[in-house]
Amino acid sequence: MKKVIVEVKHMDKTFGSTVALNDVSIEVRRGEIQGLIGENGSGKSTVTSIISGMQKADRGEMFFRGEKWEPSSMLFALEKGIGMIVQENGTVPGITVAENIFLGETDQFKTFGIVNRKEMILKGQQALDAIGASHIDAAQMTGSLDMQDRKLIEIAKTMVKKPEVLVVDETTTALSQIGRDIIYKIMNQMKEENKAVIFISHDLDEIMQVCDSLTVLRDGKIIVTFDKEEFDEDRIKTSMIGREMQGDYYRSDYDGSYGSEVVMEMQDVNLADQLKNFNLQIHKGEILGIGGLSHCGMHTLGKVLFGACRPSSGKVSIRGRELKDEADAMREQVGYAAKDRDIESLCLNASIRDNIAIGGFNRFAIHNFLVLPGREKKYVQKQIDELSVKCAEMNQDVSALSGGNKQKVVFGKWIGRGSEILILDCPTRGVDIGVKQAMYQLMYQMKKEGKSIVIISEEMAELIGMADRLIVMKDGEIKKEFQRSESLSESDIIQYMI
Repeated sequence: MKKVIVEVKHMDKTFGSTVALNDVSIEVRRGEIQGLIGENGSGKSTVTSIISGMQKADRGEMFFRGEKWEPSSMLFALEKGIGMIVQENGTVPGITVAENIFLGETDQFKTFGIVNRKEMILKGQQALDAIGASHIDAAQMTGSLDMQDRKLIEIAKTMVKKPEVLVVDETTTALSQIGRDIIYKIMNQMKEENKAVIFISHDLDEIMQVCDSLTVLRDGKIIVTFDKEEFDEDRIKTSMIGREMQGDYYRSDYDGSYGSEVVMEMQDVNLADQLKNFNLQIHKGEILGIGGLSHCGMHTLGKVLFGACRPSSGKVSIRGRELKDEADAMREQVGYAAKDRDIESLCLNASIRDNIAIGGFNRFAIHNFLVLPGREKKYVQKQIDELSVKCAEMNQDVSALSGGNKQKVVFGKWIGRGSEILILDCPTRGVDIGVKQAMYQLMYQMKKEGKSIVIISEEMAELIGMADRLIVMKDGEIKKEFQRSESLSESDIIQYMI
């Protein structure tokens, strides 16, 4: 039996009337990658955030290396040997990469009160090189980097402290395959060094592949722990949602047909090195999939389609009229769910109500001017109910929601206003299988209603499962186009991505 390094006993945690953890007890062993899985709001991130010093429990006790564990902060926990890489963005954009890596610890580089920035940049670069992220320059500003590279900075910041326990909370959903390989290598290295990893993921295939044991949480309670030899996809899914999944996960049809009417078009669009002479048509009633590696230009494509980025040449048209900006796109009933939802799609300091209502002003305001609270509340509650947003009430801060419920709020903002064209960039990132299934069924229903959806994703199974037409991008260009087919496989697609 492997030695226990972290132990949690009878932990409770509530947020207002919401019970996040209810009598949770868990053991983490040396030399293991311990998986945590469950639906959004099941308590996975809550228990690990308490272990890593982000917040405190209401009741219960913890032990680390056999001694009482009461971390006062994440920095304290990291110094003592427990590091956490969080699901959402954990870097400061307005400072350098090196300053982010040593945030709060620049005293080590001071001489007579002056920070030796050259030494800090050197040490920062060494930290990046050590995890395999040498392509990032420690001297550059963090805000100029994309989401994946910012996540790699967080990994470097944590690993420079050589933790004995590493918590990885949904990090892989923000990474391309190159980034995932980096984190997998780190996790396996820690396992080999007789350290421990707690790995949270909604990707069941991934978690079954990399973990040695797997604990399922549901509604703040531990349901079951599986050892590696007991892993069974159907049993795990049933444990997560408390029932067998009903209906199709992805689409079950292979018709792939859509209308002939072109509702959106890109003509000879160029933008830096991200899009090169790009031409694209989106049809009425079509689910168009866009796939590729993280830096292929597909995430920029989504921003251009919504008017958030202006091309240097070429144009985007909606029903034959040239698109000017985001406000223009919204007037034309185009909605956009960004990959980095906390920064680009939500206002975290606002309520669920405000985040949903801001998109539907034209639906409930009288003459687009007078807002009656009753009409607004009814509009918002309809989206909460129809999308099953798990929350205490609509005036709750959206920042308090789990990743999947945040994404439901984003969907509610655009669906509520009757968007005819939806551009969805990594729409199921950080979302559990139950919510994914509901989102896929919603997309298919919208297609049948004649609406158009663009799914931009690094998940090949998602694109194969949902798209009528699938475009593979590489280096800002279209490399291959596939029609919907039962025989289409990931290997067919990947050869055009790399």
